[in-house]
Amino acid sequence: MTEQTTRAAASVAPTARSPWPALWALVIGFFMILVDTTIVSVANPAIKAALDPHTNNLDNVVWVTSAYLLAYAVPLLVTGRLGDRFGPKNIYLIGLTVFTLSSLWCGLSGTLDMLIAARAVQGLGAALMTPQTMAIITRTFPPNRRGAAMGLWGATSGVAMLVGPLAGGFLVDGLGWEWIFFVNVPVGIIGFVAAWILVPKLETHSHSFDILGVFLSAIALFLIVFGLQEGETYDWGVIWGPITVWGMILTGVAVLGLFIWQQSRRKKEPLVPLELFRSRNFSISSIGIAAVGFAVTGMSLPMMFFIQLARGLTPTESALLLIPMAVFAGILSPFAGKLLDRTDPRLILVPGLVLFAGGLIWYSTLMNAETPIWMFLLPSAVLGIGSAGMWGPLATIANRDLPIQQAGAGAGVYNTTRTVGSVLGSAAIAVWMQSRLEANLPGASSAQSGFGHGQLPAAVVDGFSTAMSQALLLPPVVLLLAAVVMLFLRAPRGSSNEDWHAAKVDAGA
Repeated sequence: MTEQTTRAAASVAPTARSPWPALWALVIGFFMILVDTTIVSVANPAIKAALDPHTNNLDNVVWVTSAYLLAYAVPLLVTGRLGDRFGPKNIYLIGLTVFTLSSLWCGLSGTLDMLIAARAVQGLGAALMTPQTMAIITRTFPPNRRGAAMGLWGATSGVAMLVGPLAGGFLVDGLGWEWIFFVNVPVGIIGFVAAWILVPKLETHSHSFDILGVFLSAIALFLIVFGLQEGETYDWGVIWGPITVWGMILTGVAVLGLFIWQQSRRKKEPLVPLELFRSRNFSISSIGIAAVGFAVTGMSLPMMFFIQLARGLTPTESALLLIPMAVFAGILSPFAGKLLDRTDPRLILVPGLVLFAGGLIWYSTLMNAETPIWMFLLPSAVLGIGSAGMWGPLATIANRDLPIQQAGAGAGVYNTTRTVGSVLGSAAIAVWMQSRLEANLPGASSAQSGFGHGQLPAAVVDGFSTAMSQALLLPPVVLLLAAVVMLFLRAPRGSSNEDWHAAKVDAGA
């Protein structure tokens, strides 16, 4: 055993019991919060019809997703430190409580503004929970088992992103849009009891908190996302007084630059330790997971609006079209993980990203009134195959080369980049969808009747379909750019693959 491995093993909290039951207990809550990043997409037409029926502006309902993602992304950099300071189990349980209660609030919301506010609180609960799962993996699993645990964590991310639309379709169609939130209440209670019993209490450590860094990062993200998402609403001009859309976006970029400079100058526990990015694989994987978050969040909105409004499918029927994606991803993900142990990661990630992008482009070409519905199952299968080569491999490669003392910080930054990518995807697709609607249906935003009342009149179906088809081309462009970046990954070093494979065997993978 090397000196580095000895130090790493010493950092793991001793425990007489297997850490796997604790991890499975945490997966319940982690799976639930990730499902909530996509489950709303299939319910958006129903939510708009119920709470915002009199406008054709799609930006309003997209804030139901963006508010959650923004409140999720901003605190992630500091909530991991809260776990170190007050115990990851305690912070996880607090976050799960906030998430569960705010889910009940979401379901009881009677206005769109109230739902958006509840979703923001829900995102805060998710931010408290997410870093604790990776921190507990790092602190309870010895190095030769940590890889398998991280593999389960990465696989949970991918499966949850696919299950969300499926579950949303069944719930919206069978019980109403409110139940995509109500269902979290019993799941949250089960997850709380399981975590209370199975997750061990771990040693706490004092931390200083970079309050200025938190403030700067929050302001930067809010200005950029709000400016992007509301730009079309204000015709990219004046928002209020001297404040313009472009002024807000450029100010956000400037504040983001100030945040990065401040992090480079801070000597004591910066919010984002910039030395993490000295690892080429961590830096490139962070870019990759941001692009994946962007694409997965962005693709759902035009797809679901087209299928439900232009083709008249119910939420359940539209969700069924995604079954091939979920099935192929679930079957192939374990094989992709095993193959990653034996080959250059670029041989999995680049084809995975290209296939996912190709599936979206294929789907876009089919988005018209004449395409038989069963045809949409084919690109869905391609998306599932591509997905197997994205989620788990990215999570594995990002953390594989990091020193043990940087594992917690790496988990926080990796989660943040994934969620920031999702926030930007939600904001950007809203802008692109609205601009494509104006280009293909001039005057749509000012029409008297709004979208969201079932299948659209035949006179506007072609223009609406073309707009959604064009909007769906934005996510694959981002994924193809990420595939080019993945070419610069490095192959894993030395014997780490042997430990990784041994951990999988030990875990029964």
